[in-house]
Amino acid sequence: MDMDKAVIAAGLEKDAEPHSADLRAAPRFTLLIRAAKLVSAQGEFVCVIRDVSETGISVRLFHGLPSCQQFELYMPGGATYVVDRVWHRDNEAGFSFAAPVDVARLVNESGDYPKRGLRLGLCFPIRLSTLAMTCEAMVENLSQQGARIECSALLAIDQSVRIEAPDASGTLRDVRAKVRWRRGHSYGVVFDDTFTLGDFARLAARLQAPALLEG
Repeated sequence: MDMDKAVIAAGLEKDAEPHSADLRAAPRFTLLIRAAKLVSAQGEFVCVIRDVSETGISVRLFHGLPSCQQFELYMPGGATYVVDRVWHRDNEAGFSFAAPVDVARLVNESGDYPKRGLRLGLCFPIRLSTLAMTCEAMVENLSQQGARIECSALLAIDQSVRIEAPDASGTLRDVRAKVRWRRGHSYGVVFDDTFTLGDFARLAARLQAPALLEG
């Protein structure tokens, strides 16, 4: 299913959590398979929005939830919402909005920015190799499809590179990529094989808060 095409159905839905009465009070719109990111003091984490109403939202994660009480929810279209934790069970969680929201705007992502791939501000070292050399580099942000890296070596547009980087299990993984743009020592690369959403989410947790993957 295309993650940018949500299936929306108006209706009332009961949550199983005993502390979610406020979230149940408003009409709820089910929003299926929409990836977003939760930003907290512990880092940036991938989630999948399950449903949303005027009062709150519930999400599924690929690991435990950070212990923070307040988060910022970043939508792929660029909109941001401050949310407070209401309940958490296994890899699911419910949040209340800190301020009133326009549900139709949130669901349709009719903001000022075009929809774009989910990108996390992760910073970690990598080893980058070409046919002619190997050097140390730094990832500055990461998506399922590619990354922005900082590298002192001179790379050419469309040049193929091999990146050794940690994967979701903590081991090094070879990633093949091509250089798409260059600005000074910053490069944008596109991966030959993209990350699945789950592997992307678990890698983000591994790099920022590995304890969330335990249990």
